[in-house]
Amino acid sequence: MDLREELRQYSEDVLSDKIVSCKKHKWACARYIRDLEREGTEGFPYVFNEDRANHFLNWMKLFKHTKGPLAGKFKEPEPIERFIFGNIYGWIHKDRGNRRFRKGYWQVGRKNAKSQDLAMVGLYELSALGESCSEVYIAATKKDQTRYVFNEADLIYKRSDILKDKFKTVYGEIRHEKSGSTFARMSEEDKKKGDGSNPQCGLIDEYHAHDTSEYYDILSSGMKTRFQPLLFIITTAGFEINHPCYAEEYPYVTKILDPNNPVENDRYFVMINELDKDEEGKLLDDIKDEKVWPKANPIVTLTEEGLESIRDELQVALDKPEKMRDFMTKTMDVWINQRAHGYMMMDKWAACGATKENPFPDVRGLRAIPGLDLSVVIDLTSVSFEIPLPDGRIAVMSHSFMPEETLESKRNSDNFDYDRWEKEGWITATPGASVDYSYVLDYVVQIFEKYNWPKGEACFDRYLATWLEYELEKKGFTPIEIPQGIPTLGMPTKDFRAKVYDKKIIHDNNPVLTWAIGNAVTTPMDKNENFMLDKGKSTGRIDL
Repeated sequence: MDLREELRQYSEDVLSDKIVSCKKHKWACARYIRDLEREGTEGFPYVFNEDRANHFLNWMKLFKHTKGPLAGKFKEPEPIERFIFGNIYGWIHKDRGNRRFRKGYWQVGRKNAKSQDLAMVGLYELSALGESCSEVYIAATKKDQTRYVFNEADLIYKRSDILKDKFKTVYGEIRHEKSGSTFARMSEEDKKKGDGSNPQCGLIDEYHAHDTSEYYDILSSGMKTRFQPLLFIITTAGFEINHPCYAEEYPYVTKILDPNNPVENDRYFVMINELDKDEEGKLLDDIKDEKVWPKANPIVTLTEEGLESIRDELQVALDKPEKMRDFMTKTMDVWINQRAHGYMMMDKWAACGATKENPFPDVRGLRAIPGLDLSVVIDLTSVSFEIPLPDGRIAVMSHSFMPEETLESKRNSDNFDYDRWEKEGWITATPGASVDYSYVLDYVVQIFEKYNWPKGEACFDRYLATWLEYELEKKGFTPIEIPQGIPTLGMPTKDFRAKVYDKKIIHDNNPVLTWAIGNAVTTPMDKNENFMLDKGKSTGRIDL
């Protein structure tokens, strides 16, 4: 059977459940079959070239496994690897002959040959394409995150009888002398940011751990003059929902795969191997059911040793609940949406958001309690409103302010797109270089008038206490100062989370508020199991 039909048969086996797979894996296979049907047509100028695909698959066979039960044996690409790399290297432009896919994303559980495959891709892009002075980079925010792929590449070429003399490792770079090409590491700790680079290939391992898209952007923008570059991301799921992998890339690549979504990107290959969730984000698969494990572990589960390792990890996670988060994200490849010591389980918070079936209530004429955090003059300033509802729930609204002259600099320093939120109306840019607090208080008055809320208590912290107390009284409110500390904030903080978990809160899906809650981590509990939010340990803004 030729490779084209082999990959078609693989796709059909996945779609028919002959091969255990998740929904997004099925979508990727359906995409391949759909692409074969429109091959070389108007609007899809790509054809599948088996020779190009087999060239890389045969390249993989030149290397030996370095770890585990197969150590010392030659690599034989597994079915899913043949599918992924057959697609990436097989599809070419029918006229120009360059590769179709400029980007690739593979999300899969750990120990499924991620680092090994990235190493083989890096060495191939370094030497086997005939590119002069090819530049290959493995990029990460921390030096340690780059060593797995780089060290694997260094080890496998040295253990290849055919290739060991083709490369040389010098001063922390792998060099292909014949073409003048280099394979290097790029990280903030190394003070290497890649400015001025011209990558043929950019490799990003464990993108979930990157707190910004800096290296993604640098590598992508640097490839513009290359004939057929490749930016390839391989990652597991994680628990930092504000990092770009979950906040930006994962939703985007999901849309690319989804046959019911109009988003298309014919230059981006996507494969996602994870346990399945329903439309509300609830896990459909039982983590104790070994039959579903291949969904997130298509390679590990092919051996008894791999299955046994997952059994051991599961047992530890069941015995020690604090280990369950890592088991779910790293082994079952499920995004958990909760950071270490995180205040809120974000799937619980999301479940309290207004929907078409559960719309945000009409809050006109009800009682509302505002809370003001005026922060520092150049920072994000916010005001939130709690509105007790007749059905016993509490509706939550919030709005934030930032001086327009510092909006851009704050976006850069906080690594988040305040500009977008300002355009969508969640943030108001106040005139000047500092927050105009009178502007904020005027907004509060306007909201009370808009919803016909009776004026009553207004809560605030001690910052600018004298001025705030006077201004609130002048505008008809009863100012209530809230000291910062566990005695005053511990119980309300714990109570608010309990109400969220009991679905007694409804919010209007304000992304700024959601971002702040996702950033929040807690202090250690006191003897009464009270805690408060810890600004010093939180990543990003929590001032809402």
